[in-house]
Amino acid sequence: MQKVFSGIQPTNIIHIGNYLGTIKNWIELQKSYDCLFCIVDLHAITVPQKPEALRQNILNTAKAYLALEVDPRKSTIFVQSAIKEHAELAWILNTIAKIGEMERMTQFKDKAKQHAATVNLGLFAYPVLMAADILLYDTEVVPVGEDQKQHVELARDLAERFNHLFGETFTVPEPLIKKEGARIMGLDDPTKKMSKSTPSAANYIALLDSSEIARKKIMRAVTDSGTEVKSGADKPALTNLLTIYSLLTGKTIKEIEKEYAGKGYADFKKGLADVVVEFLTDFQIKFNALNDSDVRAILQTGAEKARTMAGKKMEKMRKKMGLE
Repeated sequence: MQKVFSGIQPTNIIHIGNYLGTIKNWIELQKSYDCLFCIVDLHAITVPQKPEALRQNILNTAKAYLALEVDPRKSTIFVQSAIKEHAELAWILNTIAKIGEMERMTQFKDKAKQHAATVNLGLFAYPVLMAADILLYDTEVVPVGEDQKQHVELARDLAERFNHLFGETFTVPEPLIKKEGARIMGLDDPTKKMSKSTPSAANYIALLDSSEIARKKIMRAVTDSGTEVKSGADKPALTNLLTIYSLLTGKTIKEIEKEYAGKGYADFKKGLADVVVEFLTDFQIKFNALNDSDVRAILQTGAEKARTMAGKKMEKMRKKMGLE
């Protein structure tokens, strides 16, 4: 089977956009691919983190993966920092990455604006660490949103550059971009991606939000002008809400539009809130039933498997470069 690598940062709890845009896709991929799903904590520390909060967030992210049906019998689940080869490969790739191509990374420009007072070299080199994550396991397919495609292209460039310099070493990965649901937008601003790093909690629905909080966020979500429940390029807010409704229920957007024909935004939002609350309730039951010790054991097993693969790749790489 082809290898897939993907990961999420352990910063606060996963939100509904992470699930619909990323993890929902993982659940399908693990049926027909050899999947590695990582908790990318080294990426998380490119912005300030409180140690105790980070430690708990790593565990909570692992529990969320499992509660959302990422299956450790089918997929390798592990924490990035448990595999030292990620940092080692990132440093080596830094030596062939070009300053110019790093400066063109749009996500760095955006995050540098958000964290102007604390921007660091790690944030600048973030895409190289992401390339190391991917290349370390001979990943063939990388499921990403459109906003991450540039990072996969860098991984491809670095793989090809290293192979040219030192001989065939890395598999050149391909991005897998699923259009529907790949980019869930903020409830308070449909022009920007839903994000847990946003200053406003009204932007997202966290998977551990209470039913009451989630319902309020849906009812207060931004809508477009007019009254008709209809998707379209001129209705970004409604299209986003309809996409969430569709992905959670399995109904097509056309079916939902037909269901709410002749009804207003309030009726539609109430229906969406019911769907979201039902999903969150089911998730939280599964999340709270997980034993922390069992989750840590799953992460340890995953790390052992990943460490074996990573060690073999780095040994081959060092020999090619003359480092051993």
